[in-house]
Amino acid sequence: MTGSRVELTVPVDVNVPATVLWDAVTDWPGQGEWMLGTRVEVVGGGEGRHLGAGLRAVTGVGPLGVVDTMEIVEWDPPKRCVVRHTGRVVRGDGVFEVLELGPERSRFLWSELLDLPLGALGRFGWPLVRPSFRWGVERSLHAMARLAEQRYRDARG
Repeated sequence: MTGSRVELTVPVDVNVPATVLWDAVTDWPGQGEWMLGTRVEVVGGGEGRHLGAGLRAVTGVGPLGVVDTMEIVEWDPPKRCVVRHTGRVVRGDGVFEVLELGPERSRFLWSELLDLPLGALGRFGWPLVRPSFRWGVERSLHAMARLAEQRYRDARG
């Protein structure tokens, strides 16, 4: 879809080693603990930590939600994972990247390269929706960082 792909990248620094951060962000069902209003499940069983794995997320409240089906199209642990959004509403690519900043500090970059739905209406509406979308992702990533840091501290005693 030429002209209707948008990008949003949100970083967060986390006081845990890169491998710990990677495990936190690729625990797909565990994302429901920190991702705002979202439940994620692995399609087909297993942990979904491999190329070709299927994922299904539902974002919303109660019975109202948007279904986001995905397939892992790039898998390079503990550095990078790319999911292809294959749903009717959400399409494009999601990129998870973990950068090591030191022995116990890492940066997580969440990027969405989305193909906007609804043609001209989608292109017109994105600037209005983008701030809320970014706020939700930022809030979710800060919750993930706190959770990962707490679990890391607890594991170390």
